[in-house]
Amino acid sequence: MKLSQESAQIFVPDQLPLGVALPRTTHLAIGAHHDDLEIMATHGILECFNSTELWFTGVVVTDGAGSARDFEYQAYTDEQMKTVRRAEQKKAAYVGEYGAQFLLEHPSSAAKDPANPEVLADLVEVLRETRPEHVYTHNLADKHDTHVAVALRVIAACRALEPSSRPRRLIGCEVWRDLDWLSDVDKLALPLDRREHLQSALLGVFDSQIAGGKRYDLATAGRRRAHATYSESHGTDRHSALGWGMDLTPLMHAGDPSAYLADLLRRFERDVSARIERLTAPR
Repeated sequence: MKLSQESAQIFVPDQLPLGVALPRTTHLAIGAHHDDLEIMATHGILECFNSTELWFTGVVVTDGAGSARDFEYQAYTDEQMKTVRRAEQKKAAYVGEYGAQFLLEHPSSAAKDPANPEVLADLVEVLRETRPEHVYTHNLADKHDTHVAVALRVIAACRALEPSSRPRRLIGCEVWRDLDWLSDVDKLALPLDRREHLQSALLGVFDSQIAGGKRYDLATAGRRRAHATYSESHGTDRHSALGWGMDLTPLMHAGDPSAYLADLLRRFERDVSARIERLTAPR
């Protein structure tokens, strides 16, 4: 397959030919940055781990040049960081037994530019070659511009496919904004009870971020445990770790993403307002 960036790579941990490795994909995750997949799409990784029938494929859209860095990585140039981040993502793919890992190598500016055709073209090509049933990406309420831009490009890429070739489900996941604000009826529960050691290992390989000043490993594990406990106010914990997803499946076929998100926000507003009104003493 042909990708737009000369530096783009496709890493297959078990070294099978692409013609064998890519079509076996059942779960595909498309993230903006290196380690986004391991934060937001762990549900898919765990679903496929140690399975001969289910296979997880990861896609990282950007090149890692703008990564935060401090301490021992403080003096690294953008080119050095790109090299480190590529290596870390490949380590995660090996640890997680991914079917394949795409490194599309676009600058962040390209991902955020709606007029740039290359990011969309690459994502369409990836979807056509992998034909996944389930796709994970960023949610539309994320507060990172590049994350939201990638989610919008993923929606556009799904729409560019023939309806019969589109994934069965598209899920927007948590990174830079939690989704516990969603009304319960709108939440997709992503249980993460299994293989806590693997989840730790997947994030632990990103040394440039953890030793470089961002404790994503602790923050992500804490959020998952918090969601599991605070998901239900009147019952005991059903899960030890939990992620929330935003169902973006309808947007693969039609609709305006901004209006779709506005509907979710209005339902949350109505839920909160109705509770206050119900519990306010008559005047």
